[in-house]
Amino acid sequence: MTTTSAAGTLAGLPGRLVLVGAGTMGGAMLENWLALGLTPGNIVVIEPQPSAELTALAGRGLALNPSSAVAGAAAIVIAVKPQTASDVVPRLAGLIGANTIVLSIMAGTTLRFLEQSLPAGTACVRAMPNTPAAISRGITVAVPNRRVTAAQRELAHRLLAATGAVEWIDDETLMDAVTAVSGSGPAYVFLLAEALAGAGAAAGLPSDLAQKLARATVAGSGELLHRSPLDPAALRKNVTSPGGTTAAALDVLMAKDGFEAMLRRAVAAAAKRSRELAG
Repeated sequence: MTTTSAAGTLAGLPGRLVLVGAGTMGGAMLENWLALGLTPGNIVVIEPQPSAELTALAGRGLALNPSSAVAGAAAIVIAVKPQTASDVVPRLAGLIGANTIVLSIMAGTTLRFLEQSLPAGTACVRAMPNTPAAISRGITVAVPNRRVTAAQRELAHRLLAATGAVEWIDDETLMDAVTAVSGSGPAYVFLLAEALAGAGAAAGLPSDLAQKLARATVAGSGELLHRSPLDPAALRKNVTSPGGTTAAALDVLMAKDGFEAMLRRAVAAAAKRSRELAG
């Protein structure tokens, strides 16, 4: 089952929101939540190395690293590195009330781990966003455990949709492939821009011009893909004239050991590492 509805306003959250970890992804989510009407006074952030922006928000009512426990939070979003999960997650037990939803965006961290680390019966959602969340153009895949109610799922959806589209799945085993495709995927696109610029320079273009052409081409093509009703294969074919320059390049990229084969190996490697992180 999937859904991609927008977050809407976050005003009127049924309790306080606790964000554990406000690095790149956690910080992007926080910025978008505030833009959607969540007030600093309804937010608690646990972050050992707070940024200047977080400190400024603390002056506006946000609770930053409070000395006393925040019991019965409406939602706890865990956005720390997965390598620290075994140390961080059990410490959150005192924040969880009867209706709290725990939302994890830690790569490779399973629902089973969350359930074993938190009080029995805790409602948990495992999610995988990606870095375009910083500009509200991300996509997140989420999977709930059996304790999540319809109201809790809707709340989790609203929080995740603040950064872009949301897809829900019921089969957690798909999350390793999700991580490999969309979680790690932005890095593949950035590498494409980097490699295209390098190839342009090797073909004789000034380096700065090659960089501009590659960056604009990748960004513009992505926007066209976003707006067009056509699938990627159709868009590719629309650019390719028989016997033309694009066809000559695609003969190389689409060879048996070409781009598609390499990307399959890359995604497989990322999925394998996700499974290893899950233990």
